[in-house]
Amino acid sequence: MLNVPLKVSLKVTDEEFDELSNQPGIIPAPYVARYKWILVEDMNVFNPKQWQDHILQSYNLVKAKLPKKKSV
Repeated sequence: MLNVPLKVSLKVTDEEFDELSNQPGIIPAPYVARYKWILVEDMNVFNPKQWQDHILQSYNLVKAKLPKKKSV
């Protein structure tokens, strides 16, 4: 098994983006920061509950932007 550091990208709200991306262990995500994505480089910056909340929020933010399915 490779010993590669784990990094996770998450979409966050506009309000959270500046605050989170300035925390140690978190940076604006390369190439998609303009869309309010962060890159978590240190997995210890969030506790398990915060991870759960941020992952669910990221999923919902992305899902909300998807086009509605066309009825045929």
